[in-house]
Amino acid sequence: MHASSTSTSRHRTVQALSALLLAVALALTGCSAGGDSGGDSDKAAGSAAREDADAAGSRDDKGFGGGQADKSGKRKPPPEFTGTHIIRTATLTVRVKDVQKALDEARAAAVDAGGVVGDETTDRDGRGHERSRVVLRVPQDRYEEVLTSLEGTGKLIERRAKAQDVTEQVVDVESRVKSQRASVARVRELMDKATKLSDVVSLEGELSSRQSELEALLARQSSLKDRTSLSTITLSLSETAVKKAAAGDDDPTFVDAVAGGWSAFVTMLRWVAVVLGAILPFAAVAVLLFLLWQRVVRPRLPRRPAVAAAPARAGDDD
Repeated sequence: MHASSTSTSRHRTVQALSALLLAVALALTGCSAGGDSGGDSDKAAGSAAREDADAAGSRDDKGFGGGQADKSGKRKPPPEFTGTHIIRTATLTVRVKDVQKALDEARAAAVDAGGVVGDETTDRDGRGHERSRVVLRVPQDRYEEVLTSLEGTGKLIERRAKAQDVTEQVVDVESRVKSQRASVARVRELMDKATKLSDVVSLEGELSSRQSELEALLARQSSLKDRTSLSTITLSLSETAVKKAAAGDDDPTFVDAVAGGWSAFVTMLRWVAVVLGAILPFAAVAVLLFLLWQRVVRPRLPRRPAVAAAPARAGDDD
């Protein structure tokens, strides 16, 4: 009797556990079905976001953040970059005797080094001295050589050189370009698999945004490559002032006296001509008034009576 009751209680316990397990299984099945009923657009966006997150995590593991973990759980040291990228710029101010000759030599030095000639301006200062400014782009490995050559064209007045290490920027931009290209490729794959119009429209907007970011990164990468491969030298050339003659050469000679006298005579004639030119209008008016007086006014004036002759004296007859 006791054994029978024990068996009955065990049987009921097993049935209760079975019912509980069945309810849990049904609940899990319902949740799974509800999750699977989501839209394909959310799946596509979620898939792209998860792939980007995985790529970002992989990039962080491989970047400068402490290295990458191996199978044993130990972190590997970050990779070492052997190449350096430096932007070099220099400004030179040189005084020369002949600006055009020095300018030709500077152009030739840049071209022979494999560089190019950039902006160039030439003018004259207030004293009439010629001056010129030219921008030269030369390869990094010929930078010092060209700089020394330009300094030797005349008297060096000023030199300023600057070097900026942009290695980290170059490496960072290259890594971001690779990741962005992979991201664009993933979105294109999702567009090829999309079947709904809403999914295609959503993915096209995402693709346009990522392509714009990729183009900006490529432009920055090209700028860095140009500035690190070619150094910039700005050369300013000024003409040397003409030296005055020595004191002994200032003694006047006969020729100098004749030249000085002739110059004074010509100057006097010039001033006489200026004075005559100033008086001429007044003289013309005076002559015109005189002619009017003689021809018009004077004939019309009343003439005075002639004076009677004085009577002869009596003593004159004797």
